[in-house]
Amino acid sequence: MNTGKAVIGALALITIGWAEARTWTDVQGRKLEAELLEVTGEGVVLKLQNGRQANVPFAKLSEADQEFAKSWEAPAKNDAPSGGGVPEGAKLNWNVPWPSEAEVEGDADIEIIEEDKDGRRFVYESPRYRYISDVGLKKSVVSSFAEMFEATCVYCESMPLAMTGATRANGGKFDILLFETKESYIKAGGPPSSAGVYMGAKNTVMVPLESIGVKKFGSSYTRDRDKSSGTLIHELTHQLTPFEYYESGARGWFSEGIAEYTTATPYRNGRFRLTNNIKKVAEYITEFGSDGKAGRRLGEEINAPDLKQFMLMPYSQFTGGNANFNYGFACLLTTYFIHLDGDGDAARLKEFLKALRQGKKGEEALAVLLDGRSFDEMEEDISDGWRRKGIKVSFN
Repeated sequence: MNTGKAVIGALALITIGWAEARTWTDVQGRKLEAELLEVTGEGVVLKLQNGRQANVPFAKLSEADQEFAKSWEAPAKNDAPSGGGVPEGAKLNWNVPWPSEAEVEGDADIEIIEEDKDGRRFVYESPRYRYISDVGLKKSVVSSFAEMFEATCVYCESMPLAMTGATRANGGKFDILLFETKESYIKAGGPPSSAGVYMGAKNTVMVPLESIGVKKFGSSYTRDRDKSSGTLIHELTHQLTPFEYYESGARGWFSEGIAEYTTATPYRNGRFRLTNNIKKVAEYITEFGSDGKAGRRLGEEINAPDLKQFMLMPYSQFTGGNANFNYGFACLLTTYFIHLDGDGDAARLKEFLKALRQGKKGEEALAVLLDGRSFDEMEEDISDGWRRKGIKVSFN
């Protein structure tokens, strides 16, 4: 995910945000990308993109950043950096078949947990999620968008990639923070140009209601079911991704690639259509996308960077000025290892993910994915695999 620097193409792709790093603005309007490490009595401690730390007094921050910092809660020291540990009792599903469909049947059952009008806190629950909103919503409206959340969870957890790693709080449910306005979303720390953001330290997703098609109609709210849900599916996938899959060697090309893969999968009304999915994903990578989802538009002739450098690219560089290409190419690589590598059974990818879970990272983890190949040989395999699908990939 990025913090607002992704390339905005002709279709004005909505950017997505990684909340551990954000854009900070000083009183003179100057901006920088940094991660908030600590709030002190005098100001904030920021981790800059070069790895150095900087102490910045409150007086030098913009008013919006001062409010954000003062409302910030530091994650517990034993919190996972993103995603979460394997839920108690969860079984890793390496050996199950690749799903042919992923759906939830019927409307999601919604339970009202809390409705505090004075405190502007409204809490609703569906089977797998807990929605905390700053405005009251009808159960029918919550049920309408909950099916997308629920279906995304079913889809991710049905892939034989052990996507069962997110820590579930609140009685085994994932937390979703909903905001009535884009302004309140931004004030809470959401990147201004984003339609939703995954908060890695707290394993929550923040969403302005407009991003899921919820709009005010008279004195209540309704939902447009035709609203594109791609950005939110991306963020929800991050919430479901085990933190080990964000380690060096996977963070960027795989952690974003798998989120792009689920985003590109055709979805409507609680169902992901997986038949001939590789074709739809390829369209998303090369063209303008389908089903209302804006694609990455890389074209059918792709000049690719050095594979090893791309797979080990620092995350700040991944989400920098060439972010649109990087996200699209990450999806292309992830899709290759799922469907086209070897016997098309994702065997090497599974071994790579197992290695990450065992604590390997960086080049040591990638050696498992190489499986005896050199990076040059793996580049040739990737080019050959995609050539059979009509896409020419030329590595530099």
